[in-house]
Order: sequence, then structure tokens, then C-alpha cells
Amino acid sequence: MARRFDLSFDVDAVPTPCYVVDETLLRRNLEVLDGVQRRTGAKILLALKGFSMYSVFPLVGKFLAGITASSLFEARLGAEEFGKEVHVYAPAYVDEEFDELLGYVDHVVFNSFDQWARFRPKVEAMRAAGHAVEVGLRVNPGYSEVSTPLYDPCAVNSRLGIPLASFRADLLDGIDGLHFHALCEQNSDTLERVVESFEKRFGGVLRGMKWLNLGGGHHITRADYDVPRLERIVKRLQDRYGVRIYLEPGEAVALNTGFLVAKVLDVVKNGMEIVLIDASAACHMPDVLEMPYRPGILGAGQPGEFAHTYRLGGLTCLAGDIVGDYSFPEPLQAGDRLVFTDMAHYTMVKNNTFNGVNLPSIAKIDEAGGLRVIRTFTYEDYKGRLS
Repeated sequence: MARRFDLSFDVDAVPTPCYVVDETLLRRNLEVLDGVQRRTGAKILLALKGFSMYSVFPLVGKFLAGITASSLFEARLGAEEFGKEVHVYAPAYVDEEFDELLGYVDHVVFNSFDQWARFRPKVEAMRAAGHAVEVGLRVNPGYSEVSTPLYDPCAVNSRLGIPLASFRADLLDGIDGLHFHALCEQNSDTLERVVESFEKRFGGVLRGMKWLNLGGGHHITRADYDVPRLERIVKRLQDRYGVRIYLEPGEAVALNTGFLVAKVLDVVKNGMEIVLIDASAACHMPDVLEMPYRPGILGAGQPGEFAHTYRLGGLTCLAGDIVGDYSFPEPLQAGDRLVFTDMAHYTMVKNNTFNGVNLPSIAKIDEAGGLRVIRTFTYEDYKGRLS
């Protein structure tokens, strides 16, 4: 018997495990982002590294200016399925892929002057053939407030972005813009301090550029996000330097729009009661282990908050495949369904088939309230990734 909550869909109507994305919730985020675009003139891009569910691109494309990619495949997906601006940045580009990549993109951002020099003839040949490609350089602003080293692009000895000590102002011929990325799930006060550091280092060369990309990590759709401060930052940069501003959040687009429905398989005891589910932290929500963080579950509380406390574990043989400790008002048993929240971003794009565990199905709830399972996976999907 499934546990029912105040949801817009019936948890018994989807296979488990299953990601479910609600288009009504997605639209709410998009309207917030579009408000920033309309009031400032900035362009906001969907970062596919965070959210690549292309079945909802028609909705996202009504609001956002395009996508930003980090690889050939992401760029191709954006070009084929989104159909608006395609930007790409990678720490280094693969020679054998670059010609095809250029055919998909409008903006290409290089991580070093050497990469720009190596690929400049190809960019210029593409331009000469009539395909307008703008070129940028990613710089390291020298400041960040990211507490998790794994996600800090400005950490000591970072490979991401050109630091001031390596910057060559005499090699900017052909460069249209600058790009930096220094945030991770942060508010606009942090952005303000990052921008201050960026301007001290690179403000002088920004004059005369066409655009500045402020990267991702902006939690714009979070309830406590200071949107007016963001808009003041954007307008000041535009006015001071005469540049077009881009922002490229992934998480903010899909924040709090999706769920992962999982089923209880067994309850065992070893010092405490442990619930085994048909989902996996390691396979289906890897940021739980990488960040790390504890995802929410509808109807559940902190350990000891309700009468029955459990440790939730995945179905792989990895000892650390643990989602976390939760309490519930009623005891759990095999067959119960659990609904994990905020499971749209950095889930589908990062999941894997370790141990041969199948990938969750993917479903969406359209704006009329209709639930549709879009994709299920099979043995052939697992086998096809091997040899």
C-alpha cells in the first residue's frame, strides 16, 4: 500500500524507481528567471550539466535564451532539441571533436590562450564560411565562497579559468567576451563579492568586449534569493562596461520541480532498523554522496522526530550506499513508497548503472495535470554502455 501525500500525481501510477518532473513547478521557476531577463536585458541560459530533460525543452525555450554545454554531446542536444543560442565551455577541447562541435555552437569559451591559439584557425574558417561564432575566455576571478572543495572552481591550483598571473592582455585580438564561474548554490551577496574581485583583476580588459558571462551557481529561484540585488549587479556591469550579460544556471531552473519515487524492499536490523529501497544514492542521486547532502522525503522527519527512525540504504553492494537517517510517523514495510524531493537536477544527468542496477524511469506531469511516463530503461541500455 503506497503512502499518499499532498502531491499533484498518484505515486502508485508510476513504476519505481522513477523521476517525476512537474511542469507547473518548472514554469514557476522559469517565470522568475524571465523576470530577471525582462527587467535587466540579461540573457539566461540553461546549463545542461545540471538539467538535460529535453522533453521539457519546449516549455523552457519559451522563457530562456538558450543553453550552455560542456561537451560535444551536450552541444548537439542543445542544438537539436532546444533550437536557440548554444554556448559551450570545456577545460580543454578534443581535437577530433572540434569541427563537429563548432557546427552546433554560437559561442565557444576557451580555458587558456594556448587552446584559443590552437583552434583559432578552425573558428576563423567557420566564420569565413558564414557561421557566426563568438569567442570568449574563461578567467579565474580569484575569489569564491564555496565550502565544498570538490565544487570550488577557484580553489588553490584550480585548472578552471585563466588566473591573472597567466592572463595576456596583448593576445585579446578576436576575443568577444569573458566568462567566470565561482558560485555553487549561492545568493547574490556572494556574487557581488565575486564581481568585486573580478573587476579588480579584469575590469580593465572588459571594456571593449561584447559580453560577460557570470557563469552558474546562482540560486535565483530559491525562496530567500535576493533578486533585486542580482538585478542591480547586472545593470551596473552593463552600464559600466557596455557589455551584454549572460547567466547560466542549471540548478535554479529545475530547483524543487522534481521527485524520485522509490519503493521499500525490506527492513533489516543491525543496531538500528535499516530500510532497503529499490533506488540507490550511488546510482540515482550521486550528489547525496558527493556533496554530501540529505535529501528531503515527503512525510518524513529528522531522526527521532517521529516514532519510527530508520536508516535508508540503496540496493547496491557499496557499503556506503546510504541515503540518510529519517523518522516516520508509522512503521515502514515492504511495498511502501517514498517520495524524495528536489530530484530533477544533477540526478538524470549523473546517474549510472553500477552493479547493473537499472536506471529510474522518467515521467512528467504536464500543466493540465496529466501524468505520463516518458522513458523506461532495460537491460539493453545497461549492456549498450559496455563491450
